[in-house]
Amino acid sequence: MFLKFTHELLAVFCTFIFFKTQAQIQGKLVDEQNSPLEYGTAALYEIKSGVLIAGVVSNESGLFIINNVESGMYYLEASFLGYEKKRIDNIIITQNAELLDLGTVQLVLGTQLNEVIVTTERATVLNKIDRQVYEVSKFKSAQGGSGMDVIRNLPSVSMDSQGEISVRGSKGFVLLLNGKPIQGDAGNLIAQLPANAIERVVIITAPSAKYDPEGKAGIMNILTKKGATNGAYGQLNIKAGLPSIETYGNDESHKRHGIDATYNVRTDLWNISLGANYQRNDLGGRREGDVFTIINNTKTLFPSTGERSFDETNYSGRFTVDFTPSNKDSYSLGFFAGKRSKDRLADIVYFDNHSLTPANSVNRDYTFQYFNHNLRERKGDFILGSIDWLHNFQDASELSVSFLYEYTFLGGPTVNQNLGEPDRSILYQDEFNTNDNPLNGIRFQLDYSFKPYEFGTLEAGYQYRDLKHTGDFIYERRTDFNDNFQLVPEFSSEVDLERTIHSGYLQLSGKKGKWDYSAGSRLEVMDRKFRLKDKSNTVDETLFYDFVKLYPSASVQYSVNDNTNIKVAYSKRVERNSTFKMNPFAEREHSETLEQGDKNLRPEFIDLVDLGINKDMKGGNSLFVTTYFRHVENVVNRVNTVYNDTILNRIYSNAGNAKAIGLEVGAELKPTKNWSNFIGANIYNYSINGSFDNRVIDTDATIYSFNVNSTWRFWENASLQFTMNYLSDTNTAQGEDSRFYSPNITFQKSFLDSRITATLQWQNIDMGLLKTNEQRISTRRPNEFFTTTNYIYEVDIVMLNLSYTFKKGNNKSKFIDSEFGKKEF
Repeated sequence: MFLKFTHELLAVFCTFIFFKTQAQIQGKLVDEQNSPLEYGTAALYEIKSGVLIAGVVSNESGLFIINNVESGMYYLEASFLGYEKKRIDNIIITQNAELLDLGTVQLVLGTQLNEVIVTTERATVLNKIDRQVYEVSKFKSAQGGSGMDVIRNLPSVSMDSQGEISVRGSKGFVLLLNGKPIQGDAGNLIAQLPANAIERVVIITAPSAKYDPEGKAGIMNILTKKGATNGAYGQLNIKAGLPSIETYGNDESHKRHGIDATYNVRTDLWNISLGANYQRNDLGGRREGDVFTIINNTKTLFPSTGERSFDETNYSGRFTVDFTPSNKDSYSLGFFAGKRSKDRLADIVYFDNHSLTPANSVNRDYTFQYFNHNLRERKGDFILGSIDWLHNFQDASELSVSFLYEYTFLGGPTVNQNLGEPDRSILYQDEFNTNDNPLNGIRFQLDYSFKPYEFGTLEAGYQYRDLKHTGDFIYERRTDFNDNFQLVPEFSSEVDLERTIHSGYLQLSGKKGKWDYSAGSRLEVMDRKFRLKDKSNTVDETLFYDFVKLYPSASVQYSVNDNTNIKVAYSKRVERNSTFKMNPFAEREHSETLEQGDKNLRPEFIDLVDLGINKDMKGGNSLFVTTYFRHVENVVNRVNTVYNDTILNRIYSNAGNAKAIGLEVGAELKPTKNWSNFIGANIYNYSINGSFDNRVIDTDATIYSFNVNSTWRFWENASLQFTMNYLSDTNTAQGEDSRFYSPNITFQKSFLDSRITATLQWQNIDMGLLKTNEQRISTRRPNEFFTTTNYIYEVDIVMLNLSYTFKKGNNKSKFIDSEFGKKEF
């Protein structure tokens, strides 16, 4: 009763305020199980002449709206790829008509056979008013891998040697999974998603007020595969890697193998999905470093070389139940549990370490060398649960309610031993630091889509998020293997963060003639409480940071013709700080580095502006070009200071403001029927202006990246694909990161009526001729320090993936994933 009263009250309110002048036709496209069909087409024709009056595309709820329809007689054709076209006749619009609701329009598969073979090839990218939608099946090199292997091929995306993802050069972006906001670290979450389970990736570069304002580069929405018919679906994927061709002198051989399985069964009322995943994904490598510091006119040099490798293991299980008792209501319950571990081993020899006094002399005060064994283990156990409800009203308005709870336990020790060289039985220093980081997070979200009117659709919503993250950090040291570890109080601490956010939004969107438009604003109230305490009881303080902020957004698109669109968009964003970046107590990262945060770290506030053009051409060719501007206030950078003669202190700090002005280009080119290419490039000028530790920061550089994806189809069930990902030199607050690139070749062949698909991959092609998967990172501060480290990671990796579909239904699996914890992993 309350929902009905609220719905009617809102409808009356909007009717009173807004004046409707022309008729509107609306409806909802669904499949045979009444599931919404996004990107379906509704075309309105005049009966007498057969002339096309208007054509629109359905949204994610299956809703389509045709505005400004004059009086007359019409018919409508509804269609969706792979489904039979449906015609609705005798649509009569009178002079006094305001709204004609066609209700639910159900489409059926294009044939009554068990399978449908569609020979038309989907485009790699679909451009819309505020986003680009990428078809994952086009990226063969990702098969059998993770989501990271998928998104590294997108024009906006680049990845460096540390596995950090950037969108248009920014590492801050929000990740959605099937439209649900994920507060966890994007890179860690994407690495856990099997590539085989992803259907599309959506990049929203200037998001509307409907979305949470977090993320300075916008939003990435990962959509998992969905099916359309009742029945069962099952798929098993197995991958294995050949032994390493290049071992880099690493102590242990690296393992790469995995298995993931999905089973989905669907009826008219129920949709049940189960999934399990195991992945072992090690990576060999080494590092070569050269560092010097200057203290009181004494210069200390400590060059180094040695192993730097990763061992990574993931286990996870997922379970989701959807219940749809009618075409008005649907309910969903999801559960996820997983265990993760990622070990980084750095066994480094520091050779020819020496001190010079004065700093510019050649006279050595001493010469010393030692071996550093550094093992950093990072573990995480996750338990998540979510429940969702969606209600459709008769006039196509919608109410959705979502609740998510997450418990995450994070932790893991770091072992740092400085030993003699070549006699490694000698112990100079043995340090052990560990932490327990339990995290609890909840999110409640309420969204309402108002009854559409001539001027457009009104949407309103409210979101509540609460995060509690506690940490207990223990730092111990000894100088003799026979001694017990002793607590180091100044490096041991307790850190508690609690952050509560209330936000609400109002948004209007619509279409008039050749114009599409959207405008809205989101109001956010944030309260942050941050308590710090060290183990020596000399520090015990609580810091508060609260604000009320308005985040406006707007976008407009003009259709020059059926094949060409021009669009412009603006969005105000925020990038919040993780607990790790705010923890002011130092942690021993490795022999030459301490790492700490800034307790007074402020969020970054961002202004984004996009101006773009999309062009579809004959033969499946297309082009889009977008210019963009991004201004970041309170930009957070990782900066270094000198802690002592052989240790730098790495600090996260607000280093001023940053600007990026860039051009993004994407093209799909098909020179022949069997040869297709997708090419994306991004070039931008990036500048940072500010200060740190009473020193001016003023850096400016032009940065570019490109991704090439070229596929040759031999016959219907075999293809060869070449991909190339390249990132140019990049400037930072105190230095630069060198170029980084990775070429790959993939051969794919299907057997047994496509039930078995074999994928052979040659990753990080090098053959001893290139510098693939290698990046040099340098930082400097005149007259204080200089550091340069070359990270060299494994090349010429050969992988084989086998995929077996043992039930030939369609996949309707939908899973939840981490909302909070992975941001701190």
